[in-house]
Order: sequence, then C-alpha cells, then structure tokens
Amino acid sequence: MLYKKLGKPILFRMDPEKAHHLTLNGLQAVGAFPGGKQLIQSMYGVPYSSVLSQTLWDITFTNPIGLAAGLDKNAKAVKAFSRLGFGFMEVGTITPKPQEGNELPRLFRLPEDEALINRMGFNNVGIEEMADNLRKAGRRVIPVAVNIGKNKLTPNEHAEDDYRSCIRRLFEWGDFFVVNISSPNTPDLRNLQHGNDLNRLLHAVRDEMGLQKDKHNHPGKPVLVKIAPDLTDAELELTVRSIMDNGISGIIATNTTLSRAGLNHPNQVQAGGLSGRPLTKRSTEIIRTIYRLTEGKLPIIGSGGIFTAQDAYDKIRAGASLVEVYSALIYEGPELLGTLNKGLKALLERDGFTHISEAIGADQ
Repeated sequence: MLYKKLGKPILFRMDPEKAHHLTLNGLQAVGAFPGGKQLIQSMYGVPYSSVLSQTLWDITFTNPIGLAAGLDKNAKAVKAFSRLGFGFMEVGTITPKPQEGNELPRLFRLPEDEALINRMGFNNVGIEEMADNLRKAGRRVIPVAVNIGKNKLTPNEHAEDDYRSCIRRLFEWGDFFVVNISSPNTPDLRNLQHGNDLNRLLHAVRDEMGLQKDKHNHPGKPVLVKIAPDLTDAELELTVRSIMDNGISGIIATNTTLSRAGLNHPNQVQAGGLSGRPLTKRSTEIIRTIYRLTEGKLPIIGSGGIFTAQDAYDKIRAGASLVEVYSALIYEGPELLGTLNKGLKALLERDGFTHISEAIGADQ
C-alpha cells in the first residue's frame, strides 16, 4: 500500500513523462546501490511456486507475469525490475541509432479509464548504449527480452536492415527478441504487419539470427512478433500465417490501440496508442483467435489491460502462456505483482489445475 498512499499521489501530480523518468532513475539508483537489489526483493519479491513456473523455448520463467516493453526503454533499471517479482521483462523498443522521439507532451494519463495514451515515437539511446547498459546489469535473475524496431527515417523497404542491426549488436545480451511492427507512433510501421513487407522482414530476421547463432556458437534465441489489436479478422489470419510460415517462435498480443471506444477522460482526444483497461477484452479476443489459428502450437504472450488476477487468467485460458503488464503497474504499483501471482494460484486451484500449463487454452 506504500505506493498508493505515498508514491502515486506525488507522481500523479507531476507531468507523466517526468514522473516516468523520476521513477526509472530512482529504480536504477537503488538497483546499483549495495544492498539495493536485496531491499527491493525483500519488499516486493514474489515467492517461487512450482505451480506457476514454466519452461518455454528452453528458457525458465519462474512466474508468468512480465514487464511489457516501453517502461525501461534503454535497459537502465534491469537490476531493480528483476527483483520486483516479475517472471521476465522486456527492454526497448530499441532502434539502431539514437532518436529523440516525438515532441512533448507525448504521454497522457486517463485515470477515469485506467488507461494511458502515448505517442513517444521510439525515443531511445540506440543499440550501442543499450548493449553497454545490459552488460553493466550483469548476471540475470529473470529472462530479459530485447524489443527491436526501426528508426523513424528508415523507409519500410529498408526496415530489415535496422532489425538486422539490432539483432547483430544485441544478440549476446538478449535472452529472446521481440520484433515490434505494431507501434502506432512511427509512421508506416504498422504496414510491416502485412503481405510481402512482413514476409521479407521476417525472413531477414530469421536469417540474421542464423548468422549470429553461428558466429557466437550458440544454439539460437527465440524471436517473437508483437502485433496490433486493430487488425481485422482477415488481416490477423494472414499475419499469423506469415509468422508461422517464417518459423517465428511466438506472438505477443497486443500492442496499444488507436481505438477510443468507451473512453470518458478528456485526454481521449490525444493522438497516440491507448493502453490499459480499455484493451482488456480486445487483447483477450485476439489471443483466443491466434490460439485457434495456430492450434495451440505457437506460444503467445498476452498483453493489454491486465489489472487483476482474473484478467491474467482469462488471457491464459484463452491461450496465452505468459502475460505482461505496463499501465496497471503505473496505477497499482509494484504490489500488483504479488497480487497477480497469488490470485493466479488461487484461480488455478479453484478450477482443479495443478500447474499453469493445464490452464493454457482451456477455454478453447
């Protein structure tokens, strides 16, 4: 309750992006301070449970709750986030060259809707500095995924060069990689979700992964694709088919939405991608469709509007093996992670499941 009583009232009186940087810098400082990681873990760490632990892609996830991309764009606070109780985390989205992103202001709260709108535009320090940050983070206690994208000025016909560069430079630092082609805040990026553009990009990504696998004498690392919630049923089917045909390891469903349906807060007029509670139902529907289209053979990470254990459980029963949070962490604080894990265990027990894997796709 410390966050809701003390931290949140202060942070929510600040500009959202300034509050974001203050929090991130604070976590970075505590994580780097002697004994800081242990302090964070003692306050918020989640007890291990064999019921929630899974192995996917030869990677162990001690619990299914991950941190979505966008919060730690530059991998500055990996040490701290790793001790908050997450089962895994994403860093990024990172692009080959540093870029400032879109003009300020570009992050907006919608408290009445338990939502956020952002039009950040892949602001990040570039692959060289991220590689250095990940090196400094040292030994991992949870898997870290690197979410990769293209620079704003790179035309789509050369997008694969940017994704190759990200993989080439960061291969040794990521446990798995996420190809972001679904942010609404980089012009024309979402066009890469379709047709020949998608096939060309995924072929290049797989090829580069093969090259790095040989170079580093490594068995290989998983590649997932993050998709938008705004795809039509026909578009989703074609996108999933291309992902499967290109040997991609999994799908993250979903990114932020351009929809503004059902919103009440005045900030609904702001341009950008909407995240949080309004995505809960749509992202679960997308997960259910992907699970059906892939016959449950392709692992799914569910993301979008997870505020309660029931929200997470619904996505797991729809077909997600893992789930991610972002907006709920802003509204609920780090206590959320313990609440979600404890609640999931109770829901599994209620329904007679002895392990989380038994619940994946149970509603299909």
